[in-house]
Amino acid sequence: MRKLTCVLFFVLVLISHTCFSQQTVIIPGYTGYAVPEEMDEDTMFTEAAGLHNWAGLHQNLNYFFNVNAIGLLQVALMAKNETGASVIKVWIANKSFTVHIPKSSTFQQITIGEVKITSTGFYQLVLQPLKSSGKTIADIQSIQLSGDAATGIQFNAKPRRNAASVHLNYPLPDSVKAVAFYNEVTVPKGADIPYSYYMACGFVRGYFGIQVNDKKERRVIFSVWDAGSEAVDRNKVADTNKVKLLAKGEGVYASDFGNEGTGGHSHWVYNWKADTTYKFYVTALPDSATQTTTYSGYFYAPELKAWKLIASFRAPRDGSNLHHLYSFLEDFVGINGQHQRKGYYGNAWVQGENNKWFELAKASFSCDATGRAGDRLDFGGGTDGKRFNLWNGGFVPSTSKYGDVYLRDTTGKAPKINLYHHVDSLVQAAKEAALIKKAVKEGLIDTTTSHGVYYKILKTGTGENVRVTDTVSVFYKGWILNGYGIDSTTTTPAVFALNRLIKGWQYGLPACKVGGKIRLVLPSGLAYSIRSRSVAIPPNSILVFDIEVVAAKEKAGK
Repeated sequence: MRKLTCVLFFVLVLISHTCFSQQTVIIPGYTGYAVPEEMDEDTMFTEAAGLHNWAGLHQNLNYFFNVNAIGLLQVALMAKNETGASVIKVWIANKSFTVHIPKSSTFQQITIGEVKITSTGFYQLVLQPLKSSGKTIADIQSIQLSGDAATGIQFNAKPRRNAASVHLNYPLPDSVKAVAFYNEVTVPKGADIPYSYYMACGFVRGYFGIQVNDKKERRVIFSVWDAGSEAVDRNKVADTNKVKLLAKGEGVYASDFGNEGTGGHSHWVYNWKADTTYKFYVTALPDSATQTTTYSGYFYAPELKAWKLIASFRAPRDGSNLHHLYSFLEDFVGINGQHQRKGYYGNAWVQGENNKWFELAKASFSCDATGRAGDRLDFGGGTDGKRFNLWNGGFVPSTSKYGDVYLRDTTGKAPKINLYHHVDSLVQAAKEAALIKKAVKEGLIDTTTSHGVYYKILKTGTGENVRVTDTVSVFYKGWILNGYGIDSTTTTPAVFALNRLIKGWQYGLPACKVGGKIRLVLPSGLAYSIRSRSVAIPPNSILVFDIEVVAAKEKAGK
């Protein structure tokens, strides 16, 4: 009998939610919000029990619905209190009612009263506890609305109380082979609500943005999905399908993730602020030979005036450039899904393989299943000129529709990104100096230091010393300290303009004469820093080169 009663109740909920001709609407107790919010999402609101364990006299309950007809609206509760009698005040349409809930072990219909609805739109019903003789205030099975104004009332009948997730999708011309994606995010004051994710740089294999993890912690998050179809448990993913962490910034936490696909997760605990613009930069290094792509996420901390490497991951079964570019705004818990979140997304660019930047000034709007099904109507997007925006929650009206296209004003100002001076430069330099010192002590290398470059003359040349302005002809072999080979010449020397090479070569090679041979040991700050240079060179790599100088010729006009 109990099972049959539950089935009939939920059928009635479904009918009242979908049938506009029915003038009695039943809003389940589990669809409300506690203010202050509950500590655990499953403590007070569950599909099986409705609202239960409401015990704090300091805690109101809020319910929301959208009225589509004017007229009288009668309000009642299906409630009980097994621990004692209680008194609550009910607020709706600027009118309040004092309601007594008797002690009872079964749900009873308790009439609240009648209000006149003079305009359509969103309405809020507030239950405010006044006193109770027991341990709890009440259990609420449902709120019942009837009368002319109940016709066509819309509400979210599902137990998922999150605001709808909203997205901006950036179309990219087929001619642009994107190797980098840059975007900026600003969260206005008051819209930085706990359990929110403001994602700036999304792509087919991952996403990158800032999050309010809870009331005490904020994060910068960069994650990349595994290959394959496993959606929940990363332990079930074959090693050949797993992304591999190559490097991460100082203090960055890296781990696995699951339950929404699986992959590699990284985050930096960082107390970002509302009304401050933050910059995000994702790079992709595809390798067709191994069918992998190395994705790296960099975050600009404005108060430090420098970029920070969050993490670099190598993704298998890939080998592609960046594509399917998007941003999103997500309410990822639901216990405070009644609050409005908002983010501004601006000055988005992609960089092609030819290093030319392309400005992303067009975006299409989309939403998740909660929005598409019409469970929630309070979400939208748009543009205020040079920035796009996304918002959700708040139970306020919107004119946005799935598939809307937004255009922003172009700035023509491509980003200028310097990854050599970065947030962790000093810490990384100290770490690498210790590693090089250890290698010297163990006899792996023998070096002299100059301008931060460690070097050793392997063969004394007979010509002039190389000048930084020279074009040099060299044989060389390179490898990562205590690691694999990265590059080398074969039977033909390579020809370079020295002042266009990495700083370590510019500082070190002038110690060698033409006809000579030198070994250079380069800290990452004088090599490729926190950049992913290739499949073989991850960020923060100490590089070693053996270089034989065949010829050196000063550039014409020097």
